[in-house]
Formats: sequence, structure tokens, C-alpha cells
Amino acid sequence: MVELQAEAAPLSQVVQFVTRSDGKDGFCISTTAAEISVREALIESRRMLSEMGIDPEALGTLELILAEALNNIAEHAYAGLEPGPLVIDMQRRADTLNIHLRDKGRPMPGDTLPKGRLPDSSGTRGTLPEGGFGWFLIRDLTDSITYRRDKGENHLHLVVSLNLCAQ
Repeated sequence: MVELQAEAAPLSQVVQFVTRSDGKDGFCISTTAAEISVREALIESRRMLSEMGIDPEALGTLELILAEALNNIAEHAYAGLEPGPLVIDMQRRADTLNIHLRDKGRPMPGDTLPKGRLPDSSGTRGTLPEGGFGWFLIRDLTDSITYRRDKGENHLHLVVSLNLCAQ
């Protein structure tokens, strides 16, 4: 497992593509939860997932899940703080992708995942919410999602069926 460092190295220096001895293909990215770093990590994740042979339609779904989760970390876990460390660890086994995101930002409120309900969209166009869809999308597009806080780190685990992503 990659250690969370107080200051992460530039993305290009820490990306690893590995074939694990337990039969899982995967990779790990260690970066910071800054806007530009999140964008770079998304681009690199998509490239590496493509190299792993993941279907192009599934890539779009996975990119959406990752973008929502990583942006939440950058915008909420580190809100008002200097962008801190962020580790993205992905492992593929057959038709499932396991995603483990770790950061040292603030914990989730109440140490629990948000419900992921859609915001009220019954108003006029000018009163419609701009946000609030992220956790709904993440929950809707994943098979399972768990969160825990351990020793000052947030751990978000997402499991995604690659067969369902491509449909």
C-alpha cells in the first residue's frame, strides 16, 4: 500500500502500473487534492484503465464516478486547507473494478456517507440547484460504497461492475 505523504510528489513521478501477484491488474496514483492534480489524475486514470482493456463506454462511467469522488475530496475534505495528499488505488478482477481513495482531509460529517438523494428540481429554471447530484450519481453507478475514518485518514471504497458500466 502506498503511504500518504504530507507532500505528494508531482503526478508524473508517482504513477505506477502493476500486475499484482494475486491476479488483479491495477495501478496506484499518489498526488495532491488540488484542482489541477485531480484533473491530471483523472486523465492518467482513464489512460491506464484503457490500457487494462476496459470498454470505452465503461471508461466514461468510471471517469464520472472518479471525478465526482475526487472533486468532493478536493472541495470538501480539504475546504479551507492547503490541498493535501490523495491516493487512488484501483484493482481489476475479471468484470469488477475496486477503487480505494485515501486522503488526510476532514472526515465526512458524522463519519458517514451522504445519503445521495437528488436535490429538489421542481422550481423554475433560475432556482434549480447547481450541485447536489454527485453522491446520487456515485451511489447509482457503483455496486457498493463504504467509508471509514482510520488514524486520521479517510478511506472510500467503491466497487463497480464493469459489465453494468458498459450497458
